[in-house]
Amino acid sequence: MKRHPVRLALVVAGALAAGQAMASDTIVQFNRGIGVDPVAGITNGAPVLNTVLGVSPGGRPWVIRKLRATIFADGSINARGAGLLLAGGDGIGTRATIGQVVATLFCGGVAFTSAAADLDTAGNFSIRGSLGAVPNPCATPVLLIRNAAGTQTWFAAGIVGGDDD
Repeated sequence: MKRHPVRLALVVAGALAAGQAMASDTIVQFNRGIGVDPVAGITNGAPVLNTVLGVSPGGRPWVIRKLRATIFADGSINARGAGLLLAGGDGIGTRATIGQVVATLFCGGVAFTSAAADLDTAGNFSIRGSLGAVPNPCATPVLLIRNAAGTQTWFAAGIVGGDDD
C-alpha cells in the first residue's frame, strides 16, 4: 500500500525533469501572430512598402487568427497557424492562390527557412522540420510566415513569448 505514493512521487519527479529538459532545449517561442499591412506609411505622397529584413510584404493586407511556433536547440521547428487569410481586396477571407507557406526565422538578421507546408483553404498550416544550425541564443528573433513559391513575400509575423493563455 505504501508503494503507490512512492511510485506517484517518482512519476511526478520524472515529468517535472522532462518538462525542464524540454524548456532548456527551446531557443525561442512565438505565441501569437500579426498579419501584414503591405504599406508601412506614405513618404512624399508615395506608399512605402512594409519590408522586413529585406522581405517584401504580400500585395494585400493579411490576417492570422492564431500562430504558435517553437524553435529548439537542435534547429528543429514546430509551428502551427490558423486563419491566415486575405484581409482586403476581392479575395477577402480566402487564402487567394497561395497553396504553401514556409517559416523563416531571422537571428541577428541571418535567415533560417523551413521546408514548405500546405496551406488549406481555411488558412491553416503545420510546419515541422529543421531550420538548420540556428544560433543559441538567437539575437533579435523575427519569425515570418512567407509564400513558399515565387517571390516569397511575407504574410504574417510571430510575436515572441511563451505560453500565456
